[in-house]
Amino acid sequence: MNNFNRRDFLTHPMGPCGSLALSWLLSQEGFAASIGTDNLLNPLAPRLSHFPAKAKSVIFMFMVGGPSQMDLFDPKPELNRLDGQPLPPSFGKPVSQFTKGDTPILGSTRKFQKHGNSGLEVSDLMPNLAQCVDDICFLRSCWCTSTVHAPAMYEMHSGRTLMGHPSLGSWVSYGLGSTNENLPAYCVLLQPEGTPEGGAPCWSNAYLPAVYQGTLLRRGANPLLHLKPPADITPSRQRATIDFIKQMNEKDLDPSRTDLAARIASYELAFRMQSHAPEAVDLSKESERTKVNYGLNDKKTSDFGTRCLLARRLVERGVRFVQLYSGGGPLVTQWDAHDDINSNHEKMCGHVDQPIAALLKDLKARGLLDSTLVVWASEFGRLPNTQGGRGRDHNPHGFTMWIAGGGVKGGQAIGATDEMGLNAIDTRISVNDFHATLLHLLGMDHENLIYPHLGKDERLTDVAGRVVQSVFA
Repeated sequence: MNNFNRRDFLTHPMGPCGSLALSWLLSQEGFAASIGTDNLLNPLAPRLSHFPAKAKSVIFMFMVGGPSQMDLFDPKPELNRLDGQPLPPSFGKPVSQFTKGDTPILGSTRKFQKHGNSGLEVSDLMPNLAQCVDDICFLRSCWCTSTVHAPAMYEMHSGRTLMGHPSLGSWVSYGLGSTNENLPAYCVLLQPEGTPEGGAPCWSNAYLPAVYQGTLLRRGANPLLHLKPPADITPSRQRATIDFIKQMNEKDLDPSRTDLAARIASYELAFRMQSHAPEAVDLSKESERTKVNYGLNDKKTSDFGTRCLLARRLVERGVRFVQLYSGGGPLVTQWDAHDDINSNHEKMCGHVDQPIAALLKDLKARGLLDSTLVVWASEFGRLPNTQGGRGRDHNPHGFTMWIAGGGVKGGQAIGATDEMGLNAIDTRISVNDFHATLLHLLGMDHENLIYPHLGKDERLTDVAGRVVQSVFA
């Protein structure tokens, strides 16, 4: 034992556990001052919110590529009436990424119907979700600042169009900690075909301590990499190794050395996860009826249905923030409908409609919807004019997102776009406004959720952000 130095212990018996834990090292400026020295040894300990929270966890569903608002949730009769005609000059020339010159208006061929007691309209592309409209608040006047996928994704995830800023999930984990010390506070579930165009910065901790970055869960029997130790490493041996490393680190521990405190906490979490994470992601414990409801028996819905069911199991066990994606990898597996809006959206909605509706109904039946904030978001929407065929280009000027669950007044649509669905014109909701509202539902004041970095008090909402009060129940 005396012949082993610290490097030996990190690279030999702790290998499988260490590779997970080392990604969570905390060595960032301002951490001790921002959370207080009492929390140094447990940076994911639950923390008090600024005021009473309406929700305590988040399921953040991101549709990669930009769904078309006027073909899903924002019907535009005038758009259909002017199908094939030039966009009226009064609307101006929309800023687009690929569309060249003046192209004619492309009316929607989708059928909209009113649903629920609220009478909210949803297109025939989302028949299952339409059954849940009384629990949903549609935000029809969202807007962002970029027409390009990656910068717009960074903005929607971190509030800035440039990478290098913490994601929403990281800010929430930093502000509230976790209610389950045996699981990560922030989990990310990707589409099997690949990562979204924005990539890892969309769940990055950036300058926040690394313990707040998103933990990727893979598809399959072993969603967490390096969780199981080699066969020759017994639990008692691993426990002894962790204790020995802890003793070595504690010799140098003081309030200014947050990196060492974090190492200790990270190793402990990784060790505990070996016992608790497998159960959390084991879908065999679910009833056959539940699996069918989520679409796990259908190839078309099984992938996204699995992610939705995992998300429910994770928040049920105290995970603070679960981020799941529809879209990733090749363009054919995204919502980026440049060529044909109908064929693309029929395919993508076919993947997600049933699982999302099942998730909302399941959360509600289990009494979890009141404490879980469910978010449906994307980087932007689509333009009202054609890109040359039957597709639509990117539209950052006005689009729809929706939220449901904890503290949200369902059965309503907030804001509006113009008659063409081009520009947000009523109760305009910026990305900063959107983030400020989500934080408020979680009991956090976006102006007081700060982290000192390079001499500046950083915020998710930067120097902007307005809470949309009409969202609240």
